Amino acid sequence: MDFSKLFSLEGKVALITGGSRGIGKMILEGYLAAGCARVYITARKREQIAETVAEFEAQYPGKVIGLPGDLSQMEDLKRLVAELSARESKLDILVNNAGAAWGAEFDQFPEAGWDKVMDLNVKSLFFLTQQLHGLLKAAGSFQAPAKVINIASIDGMRPNPWETYSYQASKAAVIHLTKRLAARLIKDNIVVSGIGPGAFPSEMNKAAARNPEGSAKGIPYKRVGVAEDMAGGAIYLASRAGDYVVGTTIPIDGGIVNGWVPEVFQDASGGH
Repeated sequence: MDFSKLFSLEGKVALITGGSRGIGKMILEGYLAAGCARVYITARKREQIAETVAEFEAQYPGKVIGLPGDLSQMEDLKRLVAELSARESKLDILVNNAGAAWGAEFDQFPEAGWDKVMDLNVKSLFFLTQQLHGLLKAAGSFQAPAKVINIASIDGMRPNPWETYSYQASKAAVIHLTKRLAARLIKDNIVVSGIGPGAFPSEMNKAAARNPEGSAKGIPYKRVGVAEDMAGGAIYLASRAGDYVVGTTIPIDGGIVNGWVPEVFQDASGGH
């Protein structure tokens, strides 16, 4: 066993949706450090993409390429696929990370808050994977499969106390869709898996970003996630180390989703 190659992404080409900030940017940084030849990132805001590309240019010249677009719109989604196909003959790694959330009281929750979230979090994930099937299939082999990694959430694994109805439903859908896509695409040497992030500082999780100490109180590990936590999981699934993880969504959350509270167990077991 060659440990140096077990977690290596040397020479790989990746696409990370929503890769200009937050969790997507954490994964981008990890993939560059693990040796990716090129990482394409997409997001709606051109200025954010430009800032992220510029941030990594000095250390990783030419390795981060921005392709702006709104993936909730099929026209933009197809344009992205066309641009990527014009540049690359294969795609080793697709990270479906782009997402949106919406919160409103039950009696006031609007149709727009349902459609926006479902279109981006679920619909675009499926159709982008479908449209990139050819490039992924070209990259994959039995010995070295291509990878699709869907970013879900622990909110799809258990309810949270906030009235984010469409978001929680969409992330549960992503987890189930990951299983279904995995069953189909493994036939083409494409391994599909997922990550369920917990509290990571991001534009979407403003509480963890602005008040990490407060957010940490409800986490068994007693801290919010950092870039290395997310990058480590994403590298594992994208590399040779994760080839046999098919259809599973791994929570990276400091213990939240499994409800492990050390104090409870200590009280119940006499301190053991």
